[in-house]
Amino acid sequence: MGIQDEVKKRKTFAIISHPDAGKTTMTEKLLLFGNLIRSAGTVKGKKSGKFATSDWMEIEKQRGISVTSSVMNFEYMGHKVNILDTPGHEDFSEDTYRTLTAVDSVVMIIDATKGIEAQTIKLFKVCKMRGIPIFTFINKLDREGREPLDLLDQIEEVLEIETYPMNYPVGMGKRFLGIYDRYHKQFVKYNGNEDESYIPFDELDNGDYTSLTENPTYQESMGEIELLNEAGDQFSIDRVLEGEQTPVFFGSALAPFGVQTFFDTFVEMAPTPVPRRTTEEVVQPDNPDFSGFIFKIQANMNPQHRDRIAFLRVCSGKFERGMNVQLARTGKTIKLSQTQQFVASSRDTVEEAFAGDIIGIYDPGSYRIGDTLVEGKQLFEYDELPQFPPEMFQRVTAKNVMKAKQFRKGIEQLVQEGAIQLFRGYPTDSMIIGAVGQLQYEVFQYRMKNEYNVEVMLESIGERIPRWLKKDQVDPRVFDERNMLVKDREDEFLVLFKNDFALRWFIDKYPDVELIDLYEVNQYDQTNY
Repeated sequence: MGIQDEVKKRKTFAIISHPDAGKTTMTEKLLLFGNLIRSAGTVKGKKSGKFATSDWMEIEKQRGISVTSSVMNFEYMGHKVNILDTPGHEDFSEDTYRTLTAVDSVVMIIDATKGIEAQTIKLFKVCKMRGIPIFTFINKLDREGREPLDLLDQIEEVLEIETYPMNYPVGMGKRFLGIYDRYHKQFVKYNGNEDESYIPFDELDNGDYTSLTENPTYQESMGEIELLNEAGDQFSIDRVLEGEQTPVFFGSALAPFGVQTFFDTFVEMAPTPVPRRTTEEVVQPDNPDFSGFIFKIQANMNPQHRDRIAFLRVCSGKFERGMNVQLARTGKTIKLSQTQQFVASSRDTVEEAFAGDIIGIYDPGSYRIGDTLVEGKQLFEYDELPQFPPEMFQRVTAKNVMKAKQFRKGIEQLVQEGAIQLFRGYPTDSMIIGAVGQLQYEVFQYRMKNEYNVEVMLESIGERIPRWLKKDQVDPRVFDERNMLVKDREDEFLVLFKNDFALRWFIDKYPDVELIDLYEVNQYDQTNY
């Protein structure tokens, strides 16, 4: 089978949602379909002793949340499926943003009882900015929730995207009868915890289903479906692939109900790997030369071996274990001999991979997030991954000064994997770590203690407004505790302003100093293709 045929089999996507919308539960059900697990653990598995397969880190099992992006590979209906399960908690949004650069489509899960929530909006905007096709699954239909038409209206108004309901719920909660599958032209009957019943449309009028069709809940839903047929948007796969329309599916991941109908349709419609921009040209996925980029680094996935794994998205060509590639940033030749694919923390050696696949490569400390690996003489780099400025800052020191070596190693590795951002005071050289949210600090402290055997002390310097400076505009005499001068890990200068007032005062007093807002820089064209 040639490279082109292999590429056509790949479906690489991320699952995004607000916390508790059912994202990890959905991932578990998809792994069941892929015959990778025999029974689904749940996120709330602390009482039962069962944990979600995609939550591999010890702190995730204890707290019942996902704090890292997990990668899972399996085959389904002739397709090679790569799922990236992202953290839902907004404190880990940086990890999610980087993960979204490595996928070709996204499944967005919305809680039917709550509708669209703040984190969903943030993640959706990143997808929209990058032109990523979005498939929506409205979850928890077996509970009482918001009206389906209200949920569709909310998606259109808040997220500014057309909706097309692929199926439509008949009732919800205790009145939930099933879903009317518009795409496959069948009714899927909800039978509690038993298997779903698939009934073709033309059989619904026969005597066996009279009680169903005469049910007031059924008749009310049919009226709403008729309204959608007459006044709703027409389905367009082209608009879906352009990110202008989202196919909407209703169901319950926990039951599970409607999940298989959704997934069968998704793997049929979702895009195969797309061309990607580099500093030199647009690279096609069936280009015979291997290339890819690193979007995530994870230390200590196996605590016994203290290893570091770099996650690489293959963008073109064929990867073969043992091949030599070049690290574009340095020009250095590297042999890729220790390579793996994943189901969360379980790993298998991978011998070959193609565009769309996600592989883990052993990292001896050579790689950075965003690095490009290339086969052949022509060096190029894939578009930079977006960087997001932290919002909270704390000074960090080791409780035991005798553990300075472990302290430095732990911070260096956690910074390299993107768990936190590191800054150094200028000219004091004190260590300051930046994070998007408080939970990141808790995970940082936990991992420093459990993975590097170092207890750390954190001293908050509060929320700050970071602005980068050009080197030739730095005069240390004009900075103080209110306008703190620091350096980032690339040795670039920035100022941590105490508040809006301090920022405005500085702009008024030093109008010639150019202040760079990294977040605004990221709002420019981030489209991959």
